[in-house]
Amino acid sequence: MDTLIPSLSQLIEFAVAPVFLLAGIAGFLNVMSVRLGRITDRVRESEECIQTYTDPQLIDRTKREILVLWRRVKVINRAIALCVAAGLMVCTVIMALFAGSLWAIDLKVPVIVLFILAMCFLISALLMFLVEIKLATQAIRIVRTIR
Repeated sequence: MDTLIPSLSQLIEFAVAPVFLLAGIAGFLNVMSVRLGRITDRVRESEECIQTYTDPQLIDRTKREILVLWRRVKVINRAIALCVAAGLMVCTVIMALFAGSLWAIDLKVPVIVLFILAMCFLISALLMFLVEIKLATQAIRIVRTIR
């Protein structure tokens, strides 16, 4: 029993870093889901407004804005999916740490691979988020020409 306590405390120490990473990923998911909600609201608003316009130029610009908004929806959805995948990999790392300790199995290689995958997914999600922000800036330019 005495040998179990130090190894358990070490295991918890190892698991703390991934848990903090998971908290960061959750915060990032929150930011992205709020952006997705705002984009969706803007699409609905633009689609309703376009039906009241009579100026063909205004209709064309609004259609372009809607196309950009739909691209943003697709990009932010991909970013969310990549972020969720990163979170799942981090959860799997934590689970593997405890499972390896419980069953006395050496899972160093799978843990390292899972962590690298988590980082790859997170980096990809951040890049997709950057693309979405670029598209948002593009949409602002279109809206500015509408009004």
